[in-house]
Amino acid sequence: MLDNHAIASKLDQYAALLELADASSYATRAYRRAAELIRALPTPAAELVRTGRVRELRGIGPGIERRLRELVEMGGLAELAELEGAVSPELAAWGRLLGLGAQRLTAIGRALGVSTVAELRAAAEAGRLREAPGVGPQTEARIREALARPASAASERPLLLPPARALVERIATALGGVAAGDPRRWADASTRLAVAVCSDNPDGVRARFAALPEVVALAAPDVGVTLEGVPVELVVAPPDSFGTAFVRATGSAEWVASLGALPDAADEEGVFAALGLPFVPVELREGVFRGPVPALVELGDLRGDLHCHTTWSDGRASVLEMGRAARDRGYEYLAICDHTPAVGVVTGLGADDLRRQAEEIAAANEELAPFRLLRGVECDIRSDGSLDLDDEALDELEWVQLSLHAGQRTPRRELTERVTEAMRHPAVRCLSHPTGRLIGRRPPNALDLERTIEVALETGVALEVNGLPSRLDLKGEHVRLALDAGVPIVCSTDAHSAAGLEGVELSVRTARRGGATRADVLNTRRLAGVLLR
Repeated sequence: MLDNHAIASKLDQYAALLELADASSYATRAYRRAAELIRALPTPAAELVRTGRVRELRGIGPGIERRLRELVEMGGLAELAELEGAVSPELAAWGRLLGLGAQRLTAIGRALGVSTVAELRAAAEAGRLREAPGVGPQTEARIREALARPASAASERPLLLPPARALVERIATALGGVAAGDPRRWADASTRLAVAVCSDNPDGVRARFAALPEVVALAAPDVGVTLEGVPVELVVAPPDSFGTAFVRATGSAEWVASLGALPDAADEEGVFAALGLPFVPVELREGVFRGPVPALVELGDLRGDLHCHTTWSDGRASVLEMGRAARDRGYEYLAICDHTPAVGVVTGLGADDLRRQAEEIAAANEELAPFRLLRGVECDIRSDGSLDLDDEALDELEWVQLSLHAGQRTPRRELTERVTEAMRHPAVRCLSHPTGRLIGRRPPNALDLERTIEVALETGVALEVNGLPSRLDLKGEHVRLALDAGVPIVCSTDAHSAAGLEGVELSVRTARRGGATRADVLNTRRLAGVLLR
């Protein structure tokens, strides 16, 4: 019987091949969502399929149910096999890995009648590339150069943290190993993905690795490539030296080199003990090793979340639903921080809207007591440095945090003056996602962070570590700058749904990458300590 992992992997592969075959974007998204749903199920999906209950799952329609039944009863999908014959997964993976494009390389493969990289390389050496439509001298030279390049275990296209961790954890689970590389350090964007396996039979592990549904090509015996063109490194070591291999597979190259020669040890604790060093948390295994090692903030230290949205602006849950979800997480408080009108792209709340929302918050607090919802706002900074609410409205709120959504490309001096002027308003408690970056989509703005930290120290304004996977802003090195200056941070999710509150771990892990302790994080305090300026 296929387990949930195997079923989800097949659906993921099917969706990826549909995309290459130019299927509708709706179909590919539907199968990817179904894969995520089944992977997260606490019960066997196969049993739900057999008993006819799988349609009870949200997003599983008749078409996906038919394919799930075929997977469960037959162990595979006939259409998946047909797609693999028509759209070479190996060429697609290599096309993405080498920056040539998956559809482009698979189309060339079809024209030449080849489906593997070895066959494509042979065709190139035989001078046949120009037989494919649209391949001229420049394209031919580019393909030849790419094929001649040594394959790297590092991706040229960084992967966001959640998908990177999910990928290495799936592969590690299938091999009986552990996740390593950048995702284990909770790096905000991963280029080195690795899995470490303890075994005296490396060849057997390599064979199982190559046979995984996630691995559609091998760039080297110990480097697999996914259909998305992501390389994943396999590290296999015997029991007596596995700890040493695991330390190497986790830390950045610079950090590992700074430790000097590593002794053989069965576990990581043994490596650090033999080196005469304290155990270093994975988040701090970056750059050059520096001690001593602080007692980093833990997820369980947080007493609340100070940034979430509701259906009043662009959230997907009501005030009460967000409050219940936060209370059920064991929190003591949650700040409702919907947008103000100047945000532009979504609904924003003016002073009267916030007063109406206050009635809903008060009603929810009666039901949820002693848990407490705070009247807050994510207030936009206008172009002149003023706040997007009048002073009377701001004074009524319990938690005011600033955000800059427009003017991210403003020159450094002007942008810094705008932000720091807004920080001086007496109602402001926090600056949200300070650098405005969107990982892989938008670079950080030109804000002078050192000057901003100086003003934060003067005004008592905290700086946020935003937990949205595409932000993680402040990032680890900036957290360290703030803490070195004595400025507190806030670990918040910017959640737009009840499920979004789970993203707090990304914020906490990012704060730990900057060396944050419990005392450095404002929302580890009880509510009275948070509200006290």
